[in-house]
Amino acid sequence: MQNNPAVKWVLRHPRVSAWVVLAGGMVALLVNEARNVGLLPSQWTALILATVLVAGACIWIISWEDKDAPPEDGATDTDADTSSAA
Repeated sequence: MQNNPAVKWVLRHPRVSAWVVLAGGMVALLVNEARNVGLLPSQWTALILATVLVAGACIWIISWEDKDAPPEDGATDTDADTSSAA
């Protein structure tokens, strides 16, 4: 299955693919909920653009945790300080 070009692209670009999936779902919900409101085309465009940008911001914020992963080789200095204080 990893020979599929789409799967390779998703594995190489996990954040962008997550953004696309989240934005697609959010836009689908937006269109479903606001279809009978009577919005103008320019309003639809603005709402969809804002929704896609919010989805991107969500993925960007979630990715902050990737950078803050603790070291895997053992305890940090702050762990030793808090255990001796107790």
